[in-house]
Amino acid sequence: MTKTDRPVGVLYEHQVWFEPMFGEFDRRGVPYTRIDANRLSYDPAQTEPPFDVVVNRMSPSAWMRGNQSALFSVPSYLSYLEDNGVRVINGSRSFGFEVSKARQLALSAQLGLRHPPARVITHPGDAVSAAEELRYPVLVKPNIGGSGAGIASFADPDALARAADEGGLEFGPDETALVQEHLPADGDAVFRMEFLDGEFLYAIRLLLVPGSFNLCPADYCDLPGIADGVSGRGLAIEAHAPPDDVIRDGATLLAATGADVGGVEYLVNANDGQPYFYDVNALSNFVADAPAIVGFDPSVNLVDFIVDQLPRSVLVS
Repeated sequence: MTKTDRPVGVLYEHQVWFEPMFGEFDRRGVPYTRIDANRLSYDPAQTEPPFDVVVNRMSPSAWMRGNQSALFSVPSYLSYLEDNGVRVINGSRSFGFEVSKARQLALSAQLGLRHPPARVITHPGDAVSAAEELRYPVLVKPNIGGSGAGIASFADPDALARAADEGGLEFGPDETALVQEHLPADGDAVFRMEFLDGEFLYAIRLLLVPGSFNLCPADYCDLPGIADGVSGRGLAIEAHAPPDDVIRDGATLLAATGADVGGVEYLVNANDGQPYFYDVNALSNFVADAPAIVGFDPSVNLVDFIVDQLPRSVLVS
């Protein structure tokens, strides 16, 4: 059994998603401290934080649960930890991409990866003009997302103009949105690949619910009031084996964000049969009932990785 002199810090906002990870810590006897992102309290002048390693599990969809203030306090806390020598898993660079779909698409472009064409706007009145060079239907989605939060699809300019005029566009907590081509997903399915420390863990295929953009792979994302207020996916999630080049590109994209662990989502565009990357999730709550679906519990792998980050001087066998 592994023991440490100082606990692992786990910074998180959601009260349910990470119980498998906490359970694995408990099973191994690894001490940890839960850091509630909604109630951060620390001395910024203290140069010796009480952790050697902190795991950042902050969710961008916190604003859908009334916790949007944490989105703005967490970046400073992560930087404080890093500035004082704490090893932060999914640190400030990673979190910067986690909370900006615009940055994710820009990064995809820089890496030469296919992605849905999009425009960034900060005012509803610019939505129609932003879509002029895009192909309808188009999506309008908050720059800070999470589990399909606030995404709406529009079939033509008139429908988009009406929504803009009537206050029907959701811009999210940073008042920024993307107008993006709504690519048709081949087979009405999307795919999510999970990576840890640069290595491919598994992939899943999720069937789309008509009219819904909730792609959360965990069953508790469907519980009203617990996850994102979206219930009743009711469609199967299954293991998937992506092509090697798609895995390679997904790993490259996630690594470029600085994330140690995370998921990359893509669809196969029915118009041309090619994969398009549309979302990077540095927050990975992993698929529900993972042993049954993908054949193993990725929380075990994650805790292995976390323990490996601890200074050897504080490990005792």
